[in-house]
Amino acid sequence: MAIHRMDNVGIVVEDLEVVTAFFVELGMELEGEGRVEGRWVDRVVGLDGVRTDIAMLRTPDGHSRIELMRFRTPTAVATEPKNAPANALGIRRVMFAVDDIDDVVARLRAHGAELVGEVAQYQDSYRLCYVRGPEGVIVGLAEQLN
Repeated sequence: MAIHRMDNVGIVVEDLEVVTAFFVELGMELEGEGRVEGRWVDRVVGLDGVRTDIAMLRTPDGHSRIELMRFRTPTAVATEPKNAPANALGIRRVMFAVDDIDDVVARLRAHGAELVGEVAQYQDSYRLCYVRGPEGVIVGLAEQLN
């Protein structure tokens, strides 16, 4: 077997508290917070003098995680426009299955989120949308229909 599972998705942010609150409102559970630094980190990520604050969040089923990272040193760099469109190269979004898409969108709007397009229905199967949250993070939401 090549892999066992996907362990986590890492997202580098400037405001760790704001983005953590956004994902907690979405329904993720804060698993832990801390500082990561030292020679072993430098070796893994290929940078010198790494000091990061992290927040690890997990989905309620415990199967998926998002690791949010704020780099204290070296300073994080922007590689694309902050609010890149959905068709920009690279990882664009993380999608979550939800019970009530309208409720989730309303709750996330209180944390500054905006719809990228609109809530749309795919056949009789799903209602779907993309939401842009703090720092331009795009989250996909999928509500399975009966």
